[in-house]
Order: sequence, then structure tokens, then C-alpha cells
Amino acid sequence: MASLGSEAEREPLLGPSSPGSRERDMVETQEVYKSRWRSIRILYLTMFLSSVGFSIVIMSIWPYLQKIDQTADASFLGWVIASFSLGQMVASPLFGLWSNYRPRKEPLIVSIFISVAANCLYAYVHVPAAHNKYYMLIARGLVGFGAGNVAVVRSYIAGATSLQERTSAMANTSTCQALGFILGPVFQTCFALIGENGVTWNPIKLQINMYTAPVLLGAFLGILNIILILFILREHRVDDSGRQCKSVNFREEENTDEVQIPGGCIDQVAVVATNILFFVVLFIFALFETILTPLTMDMYAWTQEQAVLYDGIILAALGVEAVAVFMGVKLLSKKIDERAILLGGLVVVWVGFFILLPWGNQFPKVQWEDLHNSSIPNTTFGEIIIDLWSSLREDHSQQPTGCPIEQAWCLYTPVIHLAQLLTAAVLVGVGYPACNVMSYTLYSKILGPKPQGMYMGWLSASGSAARILGPVFISHVYTYLGPRWALSLVCGIVVLTISLMGAVYRRLVAFSVRYGQIQE
Repeated sequence: MASLGSEAEREPLLGPSSPGSRERDMVETQEVYKSRWRSIRILYLTMFLSSVGFSIVIMSIWPYLQKIDQTADASFLGWVIASFSLGQMVASPLFGLWSNYRPRKEPLIVSIFISVAANCLYAYVHVPAAHNKYYMLIARGLVGFGAGNVAVVRSYIAGATSLQERTSAMANTSTCQALGFILGPVFQTCFALIGENGVTWNPIKLQINMYTAPVLLGAFLGILNIILILFILREHRVDDSGRQCKSVNFREEENTDEVQIPGGCIDQVAVVATNILFFVVLFIFALFETILTPLTMDMYAWTQEQAVLYDGIILAALGVEAVAVFMGVKLLSKKIDERAILLGGLVVVWVGFFILLPWGNQFPKVQWEDLHNSSIPNTTFGEIIIDLWSSLREDHSQQPTGCPIEQAWCLYTPVIHLAQLLTAAVLVGVGYPACNVMSYTLYSKILGPKPQGMYMGWLSASGSAARILGPVFISHVYTYLGPRWALSLVCGIVVLTISLMGAVYRRLVAFSVRYGQIQE
């Protein structure tokens, strides 16, 4: 991941000089320059490990929960999965506020230590004699709480880069995050070779098996991350032109040619609007991820095993596509206004969901019999995970397939053709990552060179809230009203978001541009 910063590092450090800049303002020394980018690379790694911490156990939570506590049901599984985002939503503003007033090493190290401890707790949830499921809930919630450091990571990168470097650095950060989500399940699959029993270290009651090995690896990588932060990360702040800035609340170690952080009020309307835009972007992608499995099983009469395989391939392809888009955005932003890229991304997402709307005279196959616990995975996210794991462990040769008769809309809703689904997936896979990175980039520029920790915390919290509310919203609308209503509502939400974007378009400008310190 060290190469991810190379393009940004080759960009000119200083933008156009402000009208009142003094001749003594100089380019940073080579030593400080290298230290600044070493620190940024360490935070790329931190972002990668944070997303791995979420995805590395996501597919094994249900069987592990069943193994340690037979009283756990699908509803409780939903809470265990949601606890990560809940913890991150609470922690992000807290760690962000902390980073505004103290060296950013402190919240980073504390947050990673919390994640390490939580992973160790997850590995020992089998030990208590009772209430094991609650220990797992606490462990996953604390892992999410530790992942609240993404606000510190993004605020550091925003404060340690000039306007010209910002987009590239933010794209690299999002790339590392996306790679973490992609590779986490791959690591989990590798550890499946250990088996359910694995080995036990009796003196400390440690079981190393397919469920605990991933979190133990996460704990080890967390300790390594702490060491790197302690010995390599240094405090750096630069203004939008790239000149070294004096911190508001504590003195930086490296700054030799310091300038005061400029005054001026942050445009709060632009701040609120960007938070709303970011919430909708993550909300919509969470909808797509959640609806994919039940939609394909209902429309194409896929078995659970087929859905696991084919939907997994689709999501993996979207992950690879997202990485390519993140890299492409860095180049595109040099030629096109970043606001236009964000607006264009929203339009592409709208087109994707519009194409997905059902039409025509062909209808899906309907299940006419009562299937009890079989293919209705769209009630809760917990039940979706249960069905996915069941598909890997059961014989589905006699499994009924098609759209369940319990969903009345199956009788009158046209089928969504596979070509529609694949086209929509490609478009969403282009629009979502472009909107994601542009939201963060514009937000950081709107805030300017002042400490951004608290503001970045609120942005991360809005994203966590979207990941919690999105699956709940779409699962209920899809189950009771069907894909036509669900997708139409999504299209309506995107239209309203595009309208909001148009209303605040002129206000989404960099702090320094707004106050005339840098020419647009």
C-alpha cells in the first residue's frame, strides 16, 4: 500500500499563493516532507485494518454464535451485526473531538487498543458458563467503537495535505478501506481450513479454530499498527496552499516554517448538506447490498447455494470496480470540478436503480407451498446470514425455489431480467465509489485547515447510521410492498438528493477559496 501515496506525493506541494502571503513562506524541507507522507501511509494501513476488522468475521458470526449459545436467534444475530456500526457511530465524534485538542496519536492508539482487546474478548466468548451471546455482542460493539478512529484518520489526512494533494490522498484512503472489505472474507475463507475444532491451549483456555483465528490475527495486526504509530507517525498540519501550520491547541514537533491558521467561519449549511449527501450515498449502497440476495432468489428461482456463489461474485466484482473508480477519480478530478463528479455519480446511481425497475409481461416463478423457514431471507439481515451459511452446510437438491407466495406482490410484479440487474450493478459500482470519495474530499475542503476531528466524526457517524437504517428500511419495504415500490422509493430519494446538491452547489467550495486566500 506504500505505492498508493506516490501519485499524490508527486503533485506540487504549494498551490497558488494568496494575495497577502509573505516571501518568507517556503516549501517544507525534504525531511519533513518524507515524514509527512510516511505518517499518511501509516494511516492508510490503519484504515485498511479497520475495515478488515468488520468483514473478516461477518460470515462466521452466526455458526459461532450458535456454537457458544443455543439461545441465540436470528433477531439477536441482527443486533450482533449492527453493534459494530452502532459502536462506530458513537465513537467517531468522541475520537474526532479528542483529536482536535490532543496529539492525534492518543485517540489512534487508544482506539486500536480497544479493538485489540475486543478481538481477544471475541476469542474467549466460549469460556463463560452462561450469557455467552451477550459477551459476543459486547465484543463486536467494542470492535466497532475502536473503528471510530476512521474520523481521526480522515481528519489527519485532510489536515496534512494541501488542496492539490487532498483528492488523491482521500481516494487512496477509500481504496484501502475498500480493499479491507474485499480481503476480509478472503482471510476468513483461508482460516476455514483450520476447522471448527482446531487446537486448544488449555493453560489459558484459548481455542484456535476457524472462528477465533481471524480475530486473533486482527489483534496481532492491531498491535503491529500501534507500534508503527508510536514510532513513525508524527504530527503534521499544512494549510490549503501546503505551508506548515501552527496547531491551535498544541505545538507540532516538526514545524519549522509555521503560519497561523487563517480565520473565517465554516459554512455550516455546506457542512450539513454534505453530511446529508454522505448519509444518502451510504444508505443507498447498503440498500443494494441487502436487497441483492432476496431479489435474485425471488426473481431467478436461485437456490441459496446459487445465491451465495453468484451474488458473492457480483459483490466481489463491485469491490474490484470500486478500487478502479477510486484510482480513476484521482485523475478525473484534475480536469473536472469535484462537485460535478459528485453530481455525476448521483445521476449514475439513479440511472442504475431506474434500470432495475421491473417491467414487461414476464413474471417470476412462484412458490405455492408453505416453506416455513426456507427461502424468505428478506425479513431481517440476521436471517439472510443464516440462510447463506445454511446453504454451505445443507443439501438443497430438493429446496423449493422462486418467489414465496407469502409475498403477495409475487403474483403481479414483473420479473427483473438478469441483464437489468448486471447493468444496474455496474452503474451503482461506478456511482457509489465516486460519490463516496468526493463527499469526503469536498467536506474536508469546506472545513479548511482548522482541526477537523469533530466534524469528521459526525460524517463517519452519519455513514454508520446509514449502514444501520438502510437494511432495516429496504427489508421491510421489499417484503411487504415488493421491488417496484422499494426501487421507486430509492429513485425518489436519489432525485431529492440531486435536488439538494443543486441547491447547495455553489456553497460546496474550499474554505480558502471562499475567503479569497486561494484562487479557484
